[in-house]
Amino acid sequence: MPKLESKNILFISHKKKRCGIYEFGKNIANSLQKSQKYNFIYQECSSLKELAESIKEHNPAAIIYNYHPFTIPWVTTRIMPRIYRNNLTNITIPQIGIIHEITQDLADRGVNYKNNFIIFRPMHNSIFDFYVTPDPTLLLKNPLVYKTGRLVKKYENKQALPDNIIIGSFGFATANKGFEDIIILAQKEFDEATIKINIPLADFGDENGIKAKQIENNCRELITKPGIKLEITHEFFEDEKVFDFLAANSINVFLYKDTGVRGISSVTDYALAVNRPIAISKNSMFRHILNLNPSICIEDNSLKTIIENGAAVLREAKENWSEENLIWDYERIIDSVLKIKSQKPTAKTGVKTKIKAKIKKILSLPNIEHTWIVDAKTVNNDDLKTISNISYTLVTLPANFSLNRILNDKARKIYQPAIIKLWELVPKTMAKKIPAANVQQAFVFDTVLRNIPNYSKPRILCVGSYEDTAAMSLKKIGISIEEVDPMINYTLEEYATKPSVVPGSYDIIFSTSVIEHDPDDKAFMQALDKLLAPGGIIIMTCDFQENWLPGKPKPDVDARLYTSYDLRNRLLSYLENCRLIDAPDWNCPNPDFNFLGKYQYAFASLVAKKHL
Repeated sequence: MPKLESKNILFISHKKKRCGIYEFGKNIANSLQKSQKYNFIYQECSSLKELAESIKEHNPAAIIYNYHPFTIPWVTTRIMPRIYRNNLTNITIPQIGIIHEITQDLADRGVNYKNNFIIFRPMHNSIFDFYVTPDPTLLLKNPLVYKTGRLVKKYENKQALPDNIIIGSFGFATANKGFEDIIILAQKEFDEATIKINIPLADFGDENGIKAKQIENNCRELITKPGIKLEITHEFFEDEKVFDFLAANSINVFLYKDTGVRGISSVTDYALAVNRPIAISKNSMFRHILNLNPSICIEDNSLKTIIENGAAVLREAKENWSEENLIWDYERIIDSVLKIKSQKPTAKTGVKTKIKAKIKKILSLPNIEHTWIVDAKTVNNDDLKTISNISYTLVTLPANFSLNRILNDKARKIYQPAIIKLWELVPKTMAKKIPAANVQQAFVFDTVLRNIPNYSKPRILCVGSYEDTAAMSLKKIGISIEEVDPMINYTLEEYATKPSVVPGSYDIIFSTSVIEHDPDDKAFMQALDKLLAPGGIIIMTCDFQENWLPGKPKPDVDARLYTSYDLRNRLLSYLENCRLIDAPDWNCPNPDFNFLGKYQYAFASLVAKKHL
């Protein structure tokens, strides 16, 4: 079998069509061609033979498919075995499918929990080796599934705000787009306005424009006010024309009503680029922007209010889904895939061996063996809703009480008010935790709130935020927190290299019982150091046993247990110009936490500050 040294990555899509999937793939591929790490080659194929010819020509290290069963129907079973059978190539090449109509259930379908072990299985139809979903909200429970952010292309809006209200929208004439609802809502709020809607003909599903014309007729029949003007076009706009169309409007509105199992709509990717307010319905196809504050949902705010609030609310999403970040996303995915595929599976381990390189970097996989998670069920949404007017009084700390300490029964008594507050704020998630371990989150919750007044508008980062009740509770009372977790987005080490992440920009970084799960705690601490601002503070907890040595018993999910030497000397040595904020008290001859009836250890805290 030839050894692959190629940096070529094929990006396969279908022949040009008036089609959202085509436009999505073309835009992604055009951006990826700016990569400095890999040579992404865009190819439009309509058959297995054309694909094989492209493979022979470019000798790719991996192949990405812009996949949808309607657009490339010739991809119905695993591609490479079919190519082998036809003697078209003899090279093993990782196959990666971009899945558009993705849901959490579909992504999770290859993961099962049985007898405290994780069983990995391929995705629903086993077409590809790995999968990529452009859904920022997906939880990464399946190690065969990666995700990226969206792509918001750079566009300079040179058009002045219109003097009169112009309400815009666009999209193909598929069911439940809610164009008629835009007419109804606009007339409810305005006596004078112009509504501009672009409904292009589609090669898949409405080639003759019958559906588009029917929607147009429905919309025109709804006009009852003489001051409401309606302009509907059916031209298929290329990218720049789409941007120009949206940029000329006062607001762009998308009121989808689809209740089916769908992926994220691309219409808001275009709308985010033009720096105009956006209004949406509370629909799952907009799940990636449903929680912006102030809300852009018409169920929460009127069109007038959303226009008055302006486009500033969209800025963070727009910056996070930049072209630079998307390229970085795909580069790290290719890195991981090639590393995994380079490990030859044995007859006994099969797919488990192939994915070992990826899963060892997952710090907070929802495994029922996790040190402080009782089960792996998804967090109830009630625990995630922000509540205003919540009061909390910091715990009273005894004299000479060190924040660098063992979180034992004495600490549990001191932090009992914080534990009670966590139960009040996130009861569904707290019910899933081991009670004796809750002192860690209580300590972190109280210590973060204790330090917030030391900074003006502090930037706060939580490392390992999935189901972390401290992070959830802080968010619930209105504290702005950025989150890093391989279940939600990235490992800490990955995040520190993201193009949009500014080194030295976080005033408070906290992490609850995460570092002991990372195989490389030196890299973990160095990433913390890279992100921490001068004068910033690190607040973290870990599993602790004073006499622990490699080879001694520990929970399977822990890479190690920590000793006072590790905390005082080794970990601190990886932090440049950081010092403990007080004299530590890590004396623990009798650890009081028992896990699974066979592991006896304690919890320790480490709080350090970076000096100016």
